[in-house]
Amino acid sequence: MGVAATKKINPEDYILSVLSPEERLNAAFKVAEEAFKGTKLTMKDVDSAVKKVRRKAYAKKK
Repeated sequence: MGVAATKKINPEDYILSVLSPEERLNAAFKVAEEAFKGTKLTMKDVDSAVKKVRRKAYAKKK
């Protein structure tokens, strides 16, 4: 008797696979915002960096 092989799925990979590129980008920025919360960076610094990256990411689509 053959045993059906099961593949273990990493929940993080699954979640990322069902998100659109824009949703993945937004999730990454939220994680970064939390990660830099205790640093000397201001929200303005983070916000301007996010805008710069988004401009580059969205410009490639057009």
